[in-house]
Amino acid sequence: MANEGEARAGVYKDTLLAGLWRENPVFRLLLGMCPTLAVTAAVKPALTMGCCVIFVLVCSNVIVSLMRHLLKPHLRILMFTLTIATFVTIADLILRAYVPVMSETLGPYVPLIIVNCIIICRAEACASKNGVVVSIIDAVGMGVGFTGTLCVLAGIREVLATGKIFEVAVMPGSFLPWAAMGMPVGAFVTLGLMLGLVNLTSKARR
Repeated sequence: MANEGEARAGVYKDTLLAGLWRENPVFRLLLGMCPTLAVTAAVKPALTMGCCVIFVLVCSNVIVSLMRHLLKPHLRILMFTLTIATFVTIADLILRAYVPVMSETLGPYVPLIIVNCIIICRAEACASKNGVVVSIIDAVGMGVGFTGTLCVLAGIREVLATGKIFEVAVMPGSFLPWAAMGMPVGAFVTLGLMLGLVNLTSKARR
């Protein structure tokens, strides 16, 4: 029994850590590039988007896992999409009701979570083949990994573009803001440099 428990704990740990680093959705799998580039001009919208993705990931993974034995091959993707769309709609309506300013800031990118490759990928690769517990842990790992990535990129861009983070000044008064970092070109440059850094780090560890 002890060995069985240790093996299960090992599986849970590996599943969680995979999303945080080894299979990070953005830095490793290059998934979810649209929101990664579009909502990382500031940390607040990036964090909000990340929380929405975590909510949708966890909820959809649970439902897909529960109905995995009932899924027919030709209906699999359709059921995944309907399930994901349900929870994306819930997240979108909650944002509109309670955080209307942030909902307006994010615009169409919350509804576009429906076609986010990360959500569909985890439904297909994990939730449709594993139990509820593993599916939840996988969703949390991937969601937190994605959110962390967004916040890192957004933090770099916001500080360089405005000298502030969460609207609090963190740079000296003599700092000259880099306006380009708040534009689309800033998203591409920051993401490219971070991907290069991750690749160098990975090679150094081998």
